[in-house]
Amino acid sequence: MSDAPRIDPGTEVGPVRLRVRDLDSLAAFYERVLGLSPIGRGERTAELGPEGGEPLVELLHDPGAPARPASSPGLFHLAVLVPDRAWLARALARLAGAGWRLTGASDHLVSEALYLRDPEDNGIEIYRDRPREEWPHKDGAVEMATLPLDLEGVISELGQGEPAPDGMPPGTTIGHVHLQVSDIHASGAFYEGALGFDMTARSYPGALFLSAGGYHHHVGLNVWNSGGSPPAPEGALGLDRFEVRLPGAASLAATVARLEAAGAEPVETAGGAMVTDPSGNRILLTNAA
Repeated sequence: MSDAPRIDPGTEVGPVRLRVRDLDSLAAFYERVLGLSPIGRGERTAELGPEGGEPLVELLHDPGAPARPASSPGLFHLAVLVPDRAWLARALARLAGAGWRLTGASDHLVSEALYLRDPEDNGIEIYRDRPREEWPHKDGAVEMATLPLDLEGVISELGQGEPAPDGMPPGTTIGHVHLQVSDIHASGAFYEGALGFDMTARSYPGALFLSAGGYHHHVGLNVWNSGGSPPAPEGALGLDRFEVRLPGAASLAATVARLEAAGAEPVETAGGAMVTDPSGNRILLTNAA
């Protein structure tokens, strides 16, 4: 662990903004297939989240944006965290009902996860956490793995004949983001040393996982497809930014000061401060209080 001051343990991940070519198609996907509700709509934007909740996914319409090469740094997946296993079962039923194909399904010991891609090839995880007291630990750290998910066991959580609900429940959040980066060591040093997240897992080849407050991970990093690649073209499709929400003005100020001390050059914005990681991924730091 770095000796630098740590990020506030109450830190969470907020909305993920995607730059998209077809706003109407993407908004319809996140409503119909993921079950998110429309929360805000502008001429070039759409915001979606759980009914009665805050936005989780923000879509920015930019039909002229250049494509993001698959090997570029950017989004590996955004991860929608549902409250429990029954809601994961409902999400699975909704996906099946919509005829949407999974790209994977895994048991990570700390969580159970479904994987898919949206119509513009952005990666998505839908997952539920096991209770923290059930998380395995090894050598003082949270232990994670990638094992096959018992899909039949998940779907058995549904009551007999229970229809898939129309939407995601209150309490659904962005649990984490997983990023493609060009240099795992430089990126790990930035998220741990400059931002102040705690390193929670180093055991996956080519990947690192970091968190605040003892969570299994708020940020995942990997070089599986992107090692050594330059940043994506400016304004490319895909990840535009993701939000890191600090629980108060003092926490935000401390994080900005730590980034400045590390030479990361955060830029003040109306919503907080924007900083770019070594691979070109943009992070909006905000005060969630």
